Amino acid sequence: MAIDLKAGGRNKKTHRTAPKSRNPYLLLLVKIYRFLARRTGSPFNKVVLRRLFMSRTNRPPVALSRVLEYGENKGAEAVVTVVGKVTDDKRLYSVREGVKVCALAFSATARARIEKAGGECLSFDQLALQRPTGNNCLLLRGKVTSREAFKHFGPAPGVPHSNTRPYVRSQGRKREMARGRRNSRGFKV
Repeated sequence: MAIDLKAGGRNKKTHRTAPKSRNPYLLLLVKIYRFLARRTGSPFNKVVLRRLFMSRTNRPPVALSRVLEYGENKGAEAVVTVVGKVTDDKRLYSVREGVKVCALAFSATARARIEKAGGECLSFDQLALQRPTGNNCLLLRGKVTSREAFKHFGPAPGVPHSNTRPYVRSQGRKREMARGRRNSRGFKV
């Protein structure tokens, strides 16, 4: 058996080379960062470009508290960068003065709190003009596995040492009590 090379036999490159989204703003950002990645050779621009290609589930939101926590040690001139959305955190009592944040989107309350504290909310085209090489920029990303769907992935619910959540309509004491393979039902490993 030979490999049909014309049908893409040895092509193992599975990452995206362009976004699937038809969002015109996103497509313009891709044009800008494709140019910057090529002409500046900056690793920052290459990473931003790759993340702009990602699906929405791979661009999870980042809480404002996390932005401030990581940006604290970088100094006043640093720009905290998120290729995704920055959301507000109600648990956060106050926002540090003069924080600069760049993101694809901000929730209305997060933007209001940053600007009220004398900070700046930048878009990626503004960042490209201010810092074309991405110097003194801190790249953050949210936790991909915090989606509710991830709680259902893993070994089957009820199997020993499984913390996987079952797909049930209601939750409570009497749910998912079938003859599963677990200690309380006489199962031994």
